[in-house]
Amino acid sequence: MKAPFGPAIAFVLLATSCGGPQVRPDHAPFTIEVGAAASLVTVLPEIAAAFEPGRNVAVRSEFAGTDAVAAQIEQGAPIDVFLGASTKYGDQLSSEGLIDPPVAFATNRLVLVVPASNPAAIGSVRDLTRPGVKLVIGSATVPAGAYARAALANLDATYGAGFDGKVLANVVSEEPSVESVLSKVRLGEADAGFVYVTDAMAAGSAVKAIDLPAEAQAVAVYPAAAIRSSAHLAEARAFVRFLVMGPAQALLRRAGFGPPPASPPPASPSSGG
Repeated sequence: MKAPFGPAIAFVLLATSCGGPQVRPDHAPFTIEVGAAASLVTVLPEIAAAFEPGRNVAVRSEFAGTDAVAAQIEQGAPIDVFLGASTKYGDQLSSEGLIDPPVAFATNRLVLVVPASNPAAIGSVRDLTRPGVKLVIGSATVPAGAYARAALANLDATYGAGFDGKVLANVVSEEPSVESVLSKVRLGEADAGFVYVTDAMAAGSAVKAIDLPAEAQAVAVYPAAAIRSSAHLAEARAFVRFLVMGPAQALLRRAGFGPPPASPPPASPSSGG
């Protein structure tokens, strides 16, 4: 049995309903392991369930910040497929010869979330500069954290030089994943946090989402690739191909993800992807 990632990565077994994946009785099933960005935790089980029928394979996924997933792959963890939330780490792993050339399969955008009761009365990103506001943000190496920092820097031209520094001065916690950011906001431990629109949708009425100005340009591109050392490389590559097909794309769109870019995406923020 393949060993799980590590204590920082939540373990989720993805299987079809009513007893798991259907396989031919004369063949033992095997499992492909997917190391995935935390922001995919809601939709990936549905994609796996759509992929598995008729195949002699089950899909098991473990979730973390993209930087942590990439580090596990570099350390030789038994992972078959990489799904990230930033092109930076896909390009990095590809340049090291560890994965196939990454394929973009989705996009996401950043939003600001506040607790449903909104005790700090935050109405826009500009309110984040007020003294006493408690902001949580992803760490600089986590895609959501890197995109948030880049978005704030982009807003300096709109709200004045040093705007990003004033906002970051109110950061009370830097989290290892977007799920951690969302949890702190949902529990009222912070006044606001930056997450993806898909996370805000999944949280429902527990949080209120506030769109960022268009000039923030906080768009994340999600790469997928098979791990070249995989013992099930053909099946891993089949799963990557499935991600850009109609059934998987429909599930991603329903969860709030955008389509993959039509042309090669711009480089991810240098502070972390």
